[in-house]
Amino acid sequence: MILLAKRIITCLDVKEGRTVKGVHFNDLKDAGDIVELAKKYSVAGADELVFLDITASNDNRSTRLSWVERVATAVDVPFTVGGGITREADVEALLKKGADKAALSEPDLIDRLAYHFGKQCIVVAIDARYEKEEWCVYSKGGRLRTERELYTWALEVGERGAGEILFTSMDHDGTNRGFACEAIARLSGLVNVPVIASGGAGKLADFNEVFTKGKADAALAAGVFHYGRLTVGQVKAYLRQNGITVRG
Repeated sequence: MILLAKRIITCLDVKEGRTVKGVHFNDLKDAGDIVELAKKYSVAGADELVFLDITASNDNRSTRLSWVERVATAVDVPFTVGGGITREADVEALLKKGADKAALSEPDLIDRLAYHFGKQCIVVAIDARYEKEEWCVYSKGGRLRTERELYTWALEVGERGAGEILFTSMDHDGTNRGFACEAIARLSGLVNVPVIASGGAGKLADFNEVFTKGKADAALAAGVFHYGRLTVGQVKAYLRQNGITVRG
């Protein structure tokens, strides 16, 4: 069996044209200019960049294409964009502005977009919180609790045509206390598409754990990089020292 190299992905949560970061999806604080951070991570060796217009869905609008275009011109790594995607035209517009993949969460879109653009362009973002002994899925940037459960929903989106699943633990988001490795490992073993783990990165050991214990295909982090606690280079060097194959 061929083992694929693990990926380190950086993320820009964008509100009003600025990068922001919070804890548990709340208490958002400014974290920097979107273009400056995008350039920084592209040069630093990030394998991919995720751009999430975090208020688009709640505001019932599409992702701001002008923001996407500015970032796309600053990076030379694969670029995933999400927020407010409701139709094929939204994805087509994003791809024309420089995005490589679209992140979405609505079920009826997954089949159609995978058919039109190919699975490789479709990342399904799942935000979930652990409540009453199950992982409950949230939408609208973590504002609205849905009736979906993490694992059954992940299986469904895989069958519908998702190319990857981006799972964010809302309980771990912004805490710097490590990823939700038990849930990530179960998810990785359940679905037949790559799983990107998000939420909780705070120290080098967290990245090692999410790949060994969590069995993730990629690890996404934001605040730990935004605020200079770690660099992408430090993380990759540490993982190599611990026998984990990473890209770049």
